[in-house]
Amino acid sequence: MLPSPVTDLKTFVPARDPELSRQFYTDLGFTINWSNDQIAEFQIGSFRFLLQTFYVAEHAGNFMMSLAVEDADAWWEQIQRLDFANKYPGIMCRPPAMQPWGIRVLYLSDPTGVLWHITDGRKS
Repeated sequence: MLPSPVTDLKTFVPARDPELSRQFYTDLGFTINWSNDQIAEFQIGSFRFLLQTFYVAEHAGNFMMSLAVEDADAWWEQIQRLDFANKYPGIMCRPPAMQPWGIRVLYLSDPTGVLWHITDGRKS
């Protein structure tokens, strides 16, 4: 039994270069609700996360986020149209593909190395 109802849950995403990461997420379609020198809250739809000025290579390289969308192909088209691979050198951009565990995943890493799994749940 919970001592009190849960009203929110957010993760703290690391950022090596906060300004570059803020631009990346804004380009991807997130909005900044508020920010200061150390942290910023990003939102897309009703979902939010906190981008923090924090970087440890081992942590960032193993940090993953999952974003479920209706159409991963539409997200891929936007990522290509905005030329993310050239605008943010060194990031990983892989088109949606069926994974052995039965989910289509578009892989996208941010400038810090955080890996996003953008999924749409299609079976084929």
